[in-house]
Amino acid sequence: MKGMEININCDLGEKSELHSIKNDPELLKIVNSANIACGYHAGDNETMHSTIKISKENGVSIGAHPSFKDIKNFGRKRISLSENEIVSLIIDQFNILQNIADQHNEKVTHIKPHGALNNMACEDIKLATLLAKTIKNIDKDLIYLVPTGSKMETAAKKFDMKIACEIFADRNYEDDGNLVSRSKKEALITNPEKAKKHVLDMVKNQAINCLSGKKIPCEIDSICIHGDNQNSLNTAKIVKQNLINNDLVLKPLNKLNKFN
Repeated sequence: MKGMEININCDLGEKSELHSIKNDPELLKIVNSANIACGYHAGDNETMHSTIKISKENGVSIGAHPSFKDIKNFGRKRISLSENEIVSLIIDQFNILQNIADQHNEKVTHIKPHGALNNMACEDIKLATLLAKTIKNIDKDLIYLVPTGSKMETAAKKFDMKIACEIFADRNYEDDGNLVSRSKKEALITNPEKAKKHVLDMVKNQAINCLSGKKIPCEIDSICIHGDNQNSLNTAKIVKQNLINNDLVLKPLNKLNKFN
């Protein structure tokens, strides 16, 4: 495992009634890549500007975090849309963020769908294919950040895209490789020590740890730490330090050797 590259990503700029961004500046000193809310589920022009500015100061690569247009439910409610509406959702949010990034001489180098849109695409190959095709059409060099082992990964591989596969530091997994629903009490891992072990085991074994004890072999390029848990900051610090202690090399997504 010595010298193996890994990335830590975090969903940021998600200011809303449901979520505080007070930890964002500290998280941006720890993570390597930021998935920035584009105003549809959370955030606004001001948060996009400040997240990009602080990301740039810390050498953190930036990505768009497109969602359903649903601030009230933080993008976590499933919504049925036409194919054209979904294509517009992705393109519009990418453009919103890239236009702000241009003002900082920065480039949006990856995309990671958010919330219910992401969960639906993990289960539905038709939706997963539409997202992959749309993102490839925006820019063939965009890195597509997808949950490892999901239908999103399967669909993206058909388009010969730059794919980064992620695991979640602070979430438990079902036996089918999907995340345990947030409606269940065991969905979240809030103890940083548990998260540290959870992550290192998965990276070392290149396998998902399921709640039942089952392990599913997979590719792992990136680790997601959610910014909205009470222990996010502590979890991020402990997980990162443990990876470094185990001789892993942390890099922004766009600097990983597999994409260069």
